[in-house]
Amino acid sequence: MKIGITGASGMIGQGLGSLALDSGHEVIGYSRSGSSRQSSSVTRSLTSSAIQLLPETQLDALVHLAGESLLGLWTAAKRERIWKSRVELTKKLVEELRTWQPANRPSVLLCASGIGFYGDRGDEILEENSAAGHGFLADLCREWEAAARGASDLGIRLVLLRTGVVLGKHGGAFPLMKTAFSLGLGGNFGSGKQWMSWIHEQDQVSLILWAIENDSVSGPMNLCAPHPVRNADLTRQLAVQLKRPAFLHVPAFALRWVARGLAQEMLLGSQRAYPRLATDLGYHFAESDLTQALAHLTKG
Repeated sequence: MKIGITGASGMIGQGLGSLALDSGHEVIGYSRSGSSRQSSSVTRSLTSSAIQLLPETQLDALVHLAGESLLGLWTAAKRERIWKSRVELTKKLVEELRTWQPANRPSVLLCASGIGFYGDRGDEILEENSAAGHGFLADLCREWEAAARGASDLGIRLVLLRTGVVLGKHGGAFPLMKTAFSLGLGGNFGSGKQWMSWIHEQDQVSLILWAIENDSVSGPMNLCAPHPVRNADLTRQLAVQLKRPAFLHVPAFALRWVARGLAQEMLLGSQRAYPRLATDLGYHFAESDLTQALAHLTKG
């Protein structure tokens, strides 16, 4: 298959590109920066302009991962960049596909989203049919997915990738967490009772490729391991793996003051998501146990 990937220079884009190539597929990587370290067959520049957003070519699948990083202070300007790089860019991408010859359009579009879709839901178990929540992230994911749904009108199979916290060695939140714990600065966020739905980077990219190759996969799909944990459990297990203390407790009020909206929704919010679609359709998680996953990530 010929697979296009936007956001090809990111951690997930690079991992997916490498896995797809190893699996015998052809990969075209699109990067907003115009560069990629991924060993794709082609790397092209992705711009926010509706003109030549994606130069027309024949694709079997398109994976849309591009977007402003959620890490950092959520200032008004940061929120605007996050929104435009996801909602507005996705709208433009679908409109661009509308101009393509039908024979060249991908048969499947996989668009990134997140479990932030569900908002802060306490102990409620969240499956793909659970309602949207409230807050900036929930609103963002709802509108992001709505923008992608226009692809269905073109006869394109649509998969919405509601991703949890991706644990990877070279990107995302894990390297920051590991550094903090190594310095003795690890600890619970707030009460530590909030649920964290995590996924190992290996399963993240494997699930995406699995969804590309399986026509039965469509609609929202929770990309998270089947056993979410509370923040306090993640803290304890990471401290054990790194053989470092984790006595620091960061009060909720301090996080809200320092990190503003980021803390409330990403650090203190609780999402107990379950990958119902993937498990029902037979996907086997390589890393379903947090202890094992952290042991592999902290090795070396």
